[in-house]
Amino acid sequence: MTSVGGVAGDVPATPPGRAAPRESLFRRAADVFRANEEKGWRWCARVAVLMPLVALVFAVTVLALKAWPAIRVNGWYFLYGKNWTYGDSYGATVHTHGVAHAAGAQFGAWPIIAGTLQSSFIAIVVAVPLSIGAAFALTERMPGWISRPLGYAIEILAGIPSVVIGLWGLLTFGPWLAKNIYPTLASIASDLPNVEPFNYFRQPVGTGEGLLTAGLVLGMMIIPIITSTTRELFIQVPTLPKEGGEALGMTHWEVANRITLPWVRSGIIGGTVLGLGRALGETIAVVLVGGASLRLAPNIYQPFGTIAATILTQLDGAQADGTGFAVATLAELALVLAVISVAVNLAARAIISRTSRTGGPVGSGA
Repeated sequence: MTSVGGVAGDVPATPPGRAAPRESLFRRAADVFRANEEKGWRWCARVAVLMPLVALVFAVTVLALKAWPAIRVNGWYFLYGKNWTYGDSYGATVHTHGVAHAAGAQFGAWPIIAGTLQSSFIAIVVAVPLSIGAAFALTERMPGWISRPLGYAIEILAGIPSVVIGLWGLLTFGPWLAKNIYPTLASIASDLPNVEPFNYFRQPVGTGEGLLTAGLVLGMMIIPIITSTTRELFIQVPTLPKEGGEALGMTHWEVANRITLPWVRSGIIGGTVLGLGRALGETIAVVLVGGASLRLAPNIYQPFGTIAATILTQLDGAQADGTGFAVATLAELALVLAVISVAVNLAARAIISRTSRTGGPVGSGA
């Protein structure tokens, strides 16, 4: 066989009249990708980091633009006022600061904002101690053959639709509370001094649709979220510091209080904020068990409203307003909820940053 250069064993020469094979397009693209792989990953990471911020800014901007007419007309009254009325939809349209709205329309959202904060506060007060206690029991006190299936069950509870929990609260839990628990609480409160905090727990107890029922239902909804997060944090606590504390004569409570909890306190705060965000924005369950009222609850057992629930229940009626002012007011209400949620997260980040700078992982005095 004749070869290039006439030496046997060399690569055969290209036959006359045939061009040398070109490198495939796929191979060239692969070479370009390899050469720019690191740069491409850096840009993808930057886009992934910026996407949540861009989405938040976009959502808040759209809400602010939609709510701007209502902000101009409602002013500061929207934050402290208590009257919520659409005015005379069949009468003449009036203009305030160049914004058209129905005559007599006035929107004060303080009862709705207060109801949102009250129900979320009740949920957190109920959920946080139970969640931490459940997580501690699952990781520290129970054997694995019990804690593992219970942990899976808690994680499954987090995925139950809120409408299911809301219907359970409306049909079963709320009436049971109104019949068996609330009268006892009201009776105890009636024997206490006649001051405002105790008066809030007095009669009438209602039928089970109200602030306390909604707060308890919200607490049950966020317990799986906080418990799952805290359980994973407790698992990551090293065994050596806990065994060292026990060797020094600490009781189980002292080990938990001075070693385990301080070690994961930042994570617990983060998990609590996740649960609080769920409570602040919960809609359908609160509509079902809260009563969807636009006024302040006269006591803790009576109907109330939250921002998310009010948007859901009032949107249909607001769309009947030909001026669009009622819809703009609901957009302003959504903007307030967004500001509250962002403020809560920023406050949580500040607390986490401060606690991470003060004291070691085993807490002060350990």
